[in-house]
Amino acid sequence: MPHDHHDHDNLSPSGHPYRADDDAPLSYWQVMGIAVRELLVEKGITTANEIASQIDTMDARTPSNGAQVVARAWCDPEFHAALMDDASEATRAMGFDIGALKLIAVENTGDVHNMIVCTLCSCYPRNLLSLPPDWYKSRAYRSRTVREPRSVLAEFGVILPDKTKIRVHDSTADMRYIVIPNRPEGTENMSQSDLAGL
Repeated sequence: MPHDHHDHDNLSPSGHPYRADDDAPLSYWQVMGIAVRELLVEKGITTANEIASQIDTMDARTPSNGAQVVARAWCDPEFHAALMDDASEATRAMGFDIGALKLIAVENTGDVHNMIVCTLCSCYPRNLLSLPPDWYKSRAYRSRTVREPRSVLAEFGVILPDKTKIRVHDSTADMRYIVIPNRPEGTENMSQSDLAGL
């Protein structure tokens, strides 16, 4: 296989590329992140393989993990009660490594619809649901959700009756939320696996 001189020149000592994923110029923060990573490897605090393994673990997290939690809550009354009491422990018991995260489950009902926002930045239960969507991190969502949640929901196609109360929960660095939606009508005979897919 021919040697790609360009790629070799853009590899850091730990074997990671010195470029953004889209080949755009690196930002200041990307350069700083690379520098810190290289120092940690150089000083023997971690290794390139450990960093790569952690990145793989993070990339393996998907919203489907949260879907499994929701589906089980719909199907298993004991799990539902445990989840509402201590969502951190209940999800750990399912085998999800959420670290030291304090996870709180809130439940949509016929009378209440829950919205989650992080007004300061983008706090999100990443260990369970993976990275937040771009809109969650946007300044517009973070500011408008607090002021006009019903309008924001409508822009997502969620039109709620006027009688439905909307509760907005503000995530923090050490407290995140998972919303348990209403179970859709007509799903009584669906398996837990099928509900998670739904």
